[in-house]
Formats: sequence, C-alpha cells, structure tokens
Amino acid sequence: MSGPQGAGYYGCMDDEDHHHHHMMVHSHRDVAGGTARAVVFGVSDGLVSNVALILGVAAASAEASGVIVAGVAGLMAGAASMAAGEYVSVKAQVELIERELEIERISIAERPKLETQELASIYRKRGVAAEQAHMIATAVMADPEVALEVHAREELGVDPDGAGGDPLAAAAGSFVAFAVGAALPLIPWFVVSGTAGMVASAIVGLVAAALVGVTLAWFTERSWLRTGARQVMLAAGACALTWVIGSLVGSALL
Repeated sequence: MSGPQGAGYYGCMDDEDHHHHHMMVHSHRDVAGGTARAVVFGVSDGLVSNVALILGVAAASAEASGVIVAGVAGLMAGAASMAAGEYVSVKAQVELIERELEIERISIAERPKLETQELASIYRKRGVAAEQAHMIATAVMADPEVALEVHAREELGVDPDGAGGDPLAAAAGSFVAFAVGAALPLIPWFVVSGTAGMVASAIVGLVAAALVGVTLAWFTERSWLRTGARQVMLAAGACALTWVIGSLVGSALL
C-alpha cells in the first residue's frame, strides 16, 4: 500500500500489529541451520555412491549374493563415514565458536571501552551517525550478556544461543540419510539378479535422484526440472563410469 492511505494505515498500527503484518507479507524460512542441507546431501550421496558401487560390482559379477554383500558393505561404510565426518565437523565448529565467545566475554569484562568503540565503529560503517552509534553501543554494553550476544552477532556472525548445532544429532541424521539413500538401489537385488537387477537398480537410482533434485528445488525455489535433471545426470554419470570399470575388471579377471 502506498501514498497517504498507506501512511495512515501504518500510522494506526501498533508495534505488535506492524510486526504481525510484516511476518504475513515478508516471512523467511530458517536458512542458517544445516539440517535440511545435511539430510539432502546424505540421501544424495548414499544414493549415488551405492548405486554406482552396485552397478560396478554387478558388471563384474552379476550374482545377487555378491552384489548384496557389496551393497550392504557400501551402505554401512558410507553411513559410518558420513556420520563420523559430520560429527567431527560440527564438533570442531562448536568448539571454535565457544572459544571465540569466551575470548569476547573476557574482552568485554576487561576492556569495555575498547569494545564499546569497536561496536560503535560497526554501527558507523552501517550508516549510523557517530553520536548515535556511540549512544547505542554504550546502551548495549551496559548489560554484559546483551553485549556478548550483540558482539557475537555483529563480529562473529553467530547466534550464541545455538552456537554450531548438536554434533550427535548431526551425525545421527547423516547416518540415517545416507543409509536410506544407499538402501534404495539395493532393494531390487533381493528379488531379481543379473541384467534385470542392474536395470532395476539403475531405474530406482535415477528416479530417486530425480526426487532428490525436485526436493532440493522445492527448498531453494529453483526450477524443479533443471535441478532434477542435474541430479539425474550426476547419478547417471557415476553409474556409467563404475559400470564400465566393473565390466573391464570383470573381463580381465574371468
């Protein structure tokens, strides 16, 4: 709404109504957290790596038992590796943030004037007048906990209340996501084998890759056709490469 009518409309709104109106017309999803990213990445990685492994092994020796053993081994090894990597990554990030917050906490307690000047400088760089920037910084520094939170957000770009995430939850999520993706192309081999098994695994893998792409497109609000096609091409490329290598190895050994 624009013009005098719009100005009158907003002028009649109190702060709570104005906040509610803003949330209705301009809301955001939580994009800072890594949960959605970790799940999509885990499923995609498990799917692509295991369908490629399965087709590579099947190309060398199409016996169902050997393919199933390789597929289960790939699932467990990959899921464990993903979980360990995610745990170490998140844990290191949490420890780094905690260390930086402790340094900031000590600096606020021992050098409050310097920290006030630093905060005022940040506000000035954002266009706030020098006198007003100093007043805001002084008001913030009056409460050490508020000061720490503001400095953490302004200087470090982190939320001190949720610094880095939960390493165990991240590891568990990655393990489950990878296992789900890796299990999909393995399922047909409990029913069929040989060429039929390879075709079924390839179809399941490509369809699942397309669904991962569509899901990713929904999160990012991008073209579902382009994103889905990209995922399918990546999966198809990995499958083709390992199938060729498996066929060559199988021919050399047999």
